[in-house]
Order: sequence, then structure tokens, then C-alpha cells
Amino acid sequence: MEGIKIVTTNRKARFNYEVIEAYEAGVALTGTEIKSVRDGKISIGDSYCLARNGEVIMINSHIDEYDFGNRFNHEPKRTRKLLLHKKEINRLMGKTRERGYSIIPLKAYFRRGKLKVEIALCRGKNTIDKKETIKERDLIKQFQKDIKGNY
Repeated sequence: MEGIKIVTTNRKARFNYEVIEAYEAGVALTGTEIKSVRDGKISIGDSYCLARNGEVIMINSHIDEYDFGNRFNHEPKRTRKLLLHKKEINRLMGKTRERGYSIIPLKAYFRRGKLKVEIALCRGKNTIDKKETIKERDLIKQFQKDIKGNY
């Protein structure tokens, strides 16, 4: 993937949730926010998205204040609007009305100079599913060790 610079990833998301569909969304940001994101000062670990009133918003994402900003600097944990096509928004709104579905941001990256967020329609995993994920991961690691011959 040429021209993509990954800024941050949500590492807990794929462990805690089963990803059903993924979408690429733009983010409506202010000037100081984009400068801070270019410095890598963004965290989406605890964030989630809501689809309502014909728009999707990202809640609880943290973008540090810009170091060289003035008194008009942005608020670090404000809600941010995500930019999607109307058909995608309607699909997300319909799916999240069903019980058990959530919209979780997976990663934030720059594509052609614009900040994009990969969001996913997810279903929460229970502890049994999480244990199975750990077992599968360990089996893959063991299999790769056996192939290399490192015992």
C-alpha cells in the first residue's frame, strides 16, 4: 500500500471484538488537531463510534494539544465527525440498531496527506472466544517454530 503512513492502531480491538465489516472514513479536524496528529500524538485505544442522525461520530479519541498552539487550541477528547458515503452511514445505522453490534476504530493513517480512520462493524467476543484466539495464536507460533527448526 503505497502512500500510506500508519499513525496509530487499536491493538485491543481485534482481541476484544470480532470484525465483521471494515470501512475507511475521513475525519473532520481543526488545524491544530491535524498538526498534532502529524506529530503522532493520537490515541484511539478507548474510542468508539456512534451512528445517529445521518452521521457517524468518533467518541473518546484523544489528540494531544498542539505544542505550539495558542489559546485557541483544540480540546483533546472532543467528539469528531467521520466522513462516509450516505449508503455506508445508513448501513452502519441499521446494523448498530441490532443488539450486540458496535463500531470500533481499528487504525488511523495518512493517505495522500489526508487523515483516514479504518472503522469496523464489530460484535463483542466473550471470554471463551478470547481463549480460543490465544490458543490459535500459540499454535501458529509453534508451527512457525517447527518449520524453522528452532526447538
